[in-house]
Amino acid sequence: MTRCVLITGASSGIGEAFAGVFAAEGFDLVLTARRTDRLATVAERIRRSHNRKVEIVVADLEDRSSPARLCDEIAGRGLAIDALVNNAGYGVPGAYVASSWERHGAMLQIMVVAVAELTHRLLPGMIERGYGRIINVASLAALVPAPPGHTLYAASKALLVKFSESLGGEVRRHGVNVTALCPGFTFSEFHDVTGTRATVSQLPPWLWMGSAEVAREGFDAVMAGTAVHVPGRVNRAIATGARHVPEWLVRAIGRRTAYKYRKS
Repeated sequence: MTRCVLITGASSGIGEAFAGVFAAEGFDLVLTARRTDRLATVAERIRRSHNRKVEIVVADLEDRSSPARLCDEIAGRGLAIDALVNNAGYGVPGAYVASSWERHGAMLQIMVVAVAELTHRLLPGMIERGYGRIINVASLAALVPAPPGHTLYAASKALLVKFSESLGGEVRRHGVNVTALCPGFTFSEFHDVTGTRATVSQLPPWLWMGSAEVAREGFDAVMAGTAVHVPGRVNRAIATGARHVPEWLVRAIGRRTAYKYRKS
């Protein structure tokens, strides 16, 4: 039986990498993002490389009606979703009041509300079929004290971690695994979108991981039923250290480095 995965934010970065990993593991794919041309390019590459069926659905998850319309479109094509990768998202850099509420609200819609809604709409089918895999792409930022800047980013990712832990406990008995994936600095378009590419490029190379590495670890984690997974030994060391180093010291370090590596 061929399984099918829906991947959001699939036109580049970690989402594109997940498409390659799931295709290599024998899944058919539904890819969604805002950019038609980029989605088409990714889909064609997957078809050629892995000989899998790939559907694309253009959607802007900042639009409150998009999750419902996306699910309706998938159902209309006669597709059943066995795995879901909630990857779409971005950050709003700088001081909290420096950006409009409309901008913050749009970010929360795509990072939190759309994740919860897509999961809620697709989960019943997974439970009914006795099989499901859900990966919520969170962040290492969710597991360490939050520094200034990107004020809602770490908060939204922390919500994804708790959401994944709780939901996973509910649905595991139905054959559904839920994993919060918490990558650190990853080579992708994320920092181009937020306008922080120049500053984060000053970070040492050993802090960075490739999107393909992150996606592979995420796939293996959800298949193993791991509730929260931090990819990369360096990132895991940071997460562990944050739990054992005095919180006041971690916060002080965060404050000192935040302004250097984040857009103010």
